[in-house]
Amino acid sequence: MLEACKISGFADEIDQNFDEQLRVLSELGQNYLELRGADGVGVADLTMEKAAQLRGKMDAAGIGVSAIGSPIGKIGVRDDFESHFGSFRKIVELAHFFRTPYIRMFSFYIPEGEDPETCREEVFSRMERMVAYAERENVILLHENEKGIYGATAEPCRKLFERFYGEHFQGIFDFANFIQCGQDTLEAYKILKPYIRYFHVKDALRKNGEVVLPGQGDGNLKEIFHRAAESGFEGFLSLEPHLFHFQGFDQLEKDPGRKKEGSGAMAFRAAHESLMGLLA
Repeated sequence: MLEACKISGFADEIDQNFDEQLRVLSELGQNYLELRGADGVGVADLTMEKAAQLRGKMDAAGIGVSAIGSPIGKIGVRDDFESHFGSFRKIVELAHFFRTPYIRMFSFYIPEGEDPETCREEVFSRMERMVAYAERENVILLHENEKGIYGATAEPCRKLFERFYGEHFQGIFDFANFIQCGQDTLEAYKILKPYIRYFHVKDALRKNGEVVLPGQGDGNLKEIFHRAAESGFEGFLSLEPHLFHFQGFDQLEKDPGRKKEGSGAMAFRAAHESLMGLLA
């Protein structure tokens, strides 16, 4: 199933050390990573000198970048956008440097307790600027559903795609994030299927939101992969285990909950094995 798809993953969950990330990926026969952090440095903070060092190591290992796992759009909808847009331009430059068209991004945190639709005009105004820049620079923005942002559940994601979907704005489907927002993944996939270009492979339990191995939660991964295969999906499947604490985890999750301390490499290998089992 999904034989034409390529497997990627957030290798910073293996280890902060980039050499160790590449070693484990090579052992697994994985030829791509989603670049979010390396040697303890987040992708948005990479210097071009450091980026060149990382790309040299990846070239030597035969590993490419599936997407820039950027934090773009992970600020409050009323936070300063001009400085954030400057960070966005740098991320676009890094995407070109790492030879990937894809940039993962988000649709801005909504103030707690506020109806997201009250912020829709501001969200769309910011998106319009970023999509126009992406078109000019010939990159593809991949919007990820995420807890607390405008596009947290399927319906606001659909509104974003109805307005912006095209060659330079497409979708990431994150199973666990939908579950943690109380969204049924089969319903979400039915709504968003035409727009999805990329999957984040991360499962969770509906009862408490705990992230578990792919296929062991309520994400309906196998059924959705089957439906994607039937429709001819050929994009990336990117592992995001989220099973243990790793450097920077608390900055990625607004409500990280309880996480076990343990080996990131072990968790990544287990998630990879589970994904291979689902695809078999």
